[in-house]
Amino acid sequence: MAETFPINIWINEERFKALQEAGLGGLLKEELAGMKVLIVPCNEAQRDKVLKLFPMAKYDAATTKSIELLPKYVKDKLYEMAVKRKTLNMMDEFVAGFAKAGDAFWNQDIA
Repeated sequence: MAETFPINIWINEERFKALQEAGLGGLLKEELAGMKVLIVPCNEAQRDKVLKLFPMAKYDAATTKSIELLPKYVKDKLYEMAVKRKTLNMMDEFVAGFAKAGDAFWNQDIA
């Protein structure tokens, strides 16, 4: 199985309810005193594209093996896409959408 490089999105109660309605509630992982995290998987190519598109982001190769320091608006868009698509398999669409449309991508509704 290919190695994954996750993006972790912390989930509050309101977001948890939306994820449950989308059938994704069971995919959350409990961390730190019962707080929930949505783990969006990336393959190596997707990780590299995310790091190129968002130079402030970092890949933590030493400990968590995850993509860190993404801006809040990026994680918000990933969450929104997961709920609308009812899947966590949306990184290719996410990367392609941002690479093609740039900042306009953030303002479009996810159909």
